[in-house]
Amino acid sequence: MKQRMVLHEPKRHPDHVYFIESGLVSLRIVAADSILETAVIGHRGAVGASLFVGEHLSTHQSVVLFPGSAHRIRVEDLYRLMTECPGIRKELFQYVQALTLHCAQTGLCGVRHDREKRIASWLCLASDALGADVLPVTHDYLSSALGLRRAGVTETLTQFEKHGLIRKMRGVLQIDGRKGLEQKACGCYKLISGAYASSES
Repeated sequence: MKQRMVLHEPKRHPDHVYFIESGLVSLRIVAADSILETAVIGHRGAVGASLFVGEHLSTHQSVVLFPGSAHRIRVEDLYRLMTECPGIRKELFQYVQALTLHCAQTGLCGVRHDREKRIASWLCLASDALGADVLPVTHDYLSSALGLRRAGVTETLTQFEKHGLIRKMRGVLQIDGRKGLEQKACGCYKLISGAYASSES
């Protein structure tokens, strides 16, 4: 998966479901040349899995944020496998439930929580999904995805760096103080990460 590759477009029936091995995919709503990211999907995640809980058209755009690799399967082939192996159906449904909560909680978070908490939550969730503490993300991207002013994003990241939570480098953020960053995050982070953990158990 190359950076900026579009896996799914809204209002189109996807041909494939992608099971992510590495990299990060942004699930987003696009309207009037603006984006609002509702979730990030990384390793152990599936892009397009919501088709199997009644959605026939993709409502989101799925774009590769960080390059990586995935296994791809045609939708009709996965339907057949789910019929033959009920365990696959059960696991997919559990994952989709967690992803649905992630998307809904992101919407609530954007309305209820302040900039510092939202940015800390995003960094923790992206780190979990990517399975790494080095995130190739820019201030501009965080501003766009979270609907925040770029100056405010820069101010918050500078404060995080002063407290030893992150290090800013060109186009990359290194998480150094993970526990401290989790403490800065709102309760949405624990709720979302807990839902994914339950779907894997």
